[in-house]
Amino acid sequence: MIRKLKQADVNEIEKILKKIPAFTHSEVDIAMELVSIAAGNALQTDYHVYVFEVSGKILGYHCTGKRPLTDAVYDLYWIVADPEAEIKGIGKSLLEHAENFVKENNGRWFLAETSSKESYSKTRNFYLRNHFTIVAQINDFYSVGDHLMVFGKYLK
Repeated sequence: MIRKLKQADVNEIEKILKKIPAFTHSEVDIAMELVSIAAGNALQTDYHVYVFEVSGKILGYHCTGKRPLTDAVYDLYWIVADPEAEIKGIGKSLLEHAENFVKENNGRWFLAETSSKESYSKTRNFYLRNHFTIVAQINDFYSVGDHLMVFGKYLK
């Protein structure tokens, strides 16, 4: 079941993030900052966090939000599935949920940014398998040799 984030989910999300070998400590901190904003302020509208839950256990989440200064462009800030979960397809289910959220909110473009590092090859392939295309690349963005890869899907 996919449902909106609750305050009680925050610690479980952090545990999942820390299981992902590709994520640095700083990346986990940034992810948790967005989760904490969403969990701590029900009135904020920048970050929409939904969790994948089975039998009371959080197995993944996505964080989506409208890109500032655009009329209908949404960002997929984070999508994470517990690497130890025995259920397959969590990421795909979360991505479909996020896409539906964007469509329901009249989104036109759905963008996801990631790194060109080898440790993110599964992430890049995940977007390509789910019909995203590479819409931009900025070389040496994160550091020399680590490019920003922007994947997008036009939803209209």
